[in-house]
Amino acid sequence: MTAAAIAAAPKVLLHDHLDGGLRADTIVELADEAGYDGLPVREPSRLRSWFRASASSGSLPRYLETFEQTLAVLQTRDALFRVARECAEDLAADGVVYAESRYAPEQHLEAGLSLEEVIEAVNAGFREGEARAAAAGRPIRVAALLTAMRHAATSTQIAELAVRYRDAGVAGFDIAGAEAGFPPTRHLDAFEYLRRESAHFTIHAGEAFGLPSIWEAIQWCGADRLGHGVRIVDDLSIDGTPFRDWLDAQRDDEEALSLVGLDRVHLGRLAAYVRDVRIPLEMCPSSNLQTGAARSIPLHPITLLKRLRFRVTLNTDNRLVSDTSLSKEMSLLVEHAGWTMEDLRWVTINAMKSAFLPFDERLAMIDDVIKPGYAALGRPASPEPTRPLGG
Repeated sequence: MTAAAIAAAPKVLLHDHLDGGLRADTIVELADEAGYDGLPVREPSRLRSWFRASASSGSLPRYLETFEQTLAVLQTRDALFRVARECAEDLAADGVVYAESRYAPEQHLEAGLSLEEVIEAVNAGFREGEARAAAAGRPIRVAALLTAMRHAATSTQIAELAVRYRDAGVAGFDIAGAEAGFPPTRHLDAFEYLRRESAHFTIHAGEAFGLPSIWEAIQWCGADRLGHGVRIVDDLSIDGTPFRDWLDAQRDDEEALSLVGLDRVHLGRLAAYVRDVRIPLEMCPSSNLQTGAARSIPLHPITLLKRLRFRVTLNTDNRLVSDTSLSKEMSLLVEHAGWTMEDLRWVTINAMKSAFLPFDERLAMIDDVIKPGYAALGRPASPEPTRPLGG
């Protein structure tokens, strides 16, 4: 379980924001090109530190305020192309073999681009990044998710574009932004359209807001996956005590979640439903610590949910803002929550099962890339036959 082994492990990333993962030096260069003088600091290492510190307030709205800086420099075709290309290269360098990168086209129109021009610039950047990564011996496939902002009224238009471009590199749709006061049911027209078109979508839910947002995302909107979904633990109890009350009683016992007997855990109806129908949870530990959705890495709910066999996936959310990578997220769980290489393999297969790709392509990635990749690290493939992707 060395850092080198974790870095070499094949990885799958489902929840990564394009505008939250820029290189700091790229931001400075793009700011110069655009004549933008609003950066808080200009030295790249200090700028990286500023993003992480500014986002670590324990508040999702304040976390989201940091994006004003990245969006300010992402208003031209060349900037979008460059950042998408670098995204693919950076993820490939981290061992990611498949990624879904999301962004909101409506946030890149200030310099006169159309929504279509934004999408086409990003798609072209991903293709160039894939080509460069392959030439460097790090093949990767990057698909886009088009995001609509939950406080705006453009969701149906963005959903229509997701369907229009689904054969050109767009894998699905998402809504994002502050949850409180902006329930996903405000966008039912978009979700109903996507279902009619047999299109995939995920919804940010259960991050800053609790069970009602998860319930609405699943039961009213029909989400395929949940962005974060960490608050599903609000529907768990341990020894008859609601999960968060039980966790508060443990004080600073960082081993509490890893040691609790699963026979002591009771799932409420919503949590049981999420587990029963294998709804994927796009979990982002470092980001959740910054926004106050979790207390620490050892006490992050992902470990208990993994033990309970929920369909958990591991993600970065915003690599710049959280100063992270998928290798770093894996290393944190190994070091502080007792995860093993087999756990990392399992969560990676979970993510590939949950990707917005056709069945045969997901299965090929699992059998031809992920399993052999982990076997090459000295971890033999599971002795049992390959399970159906619905498992």
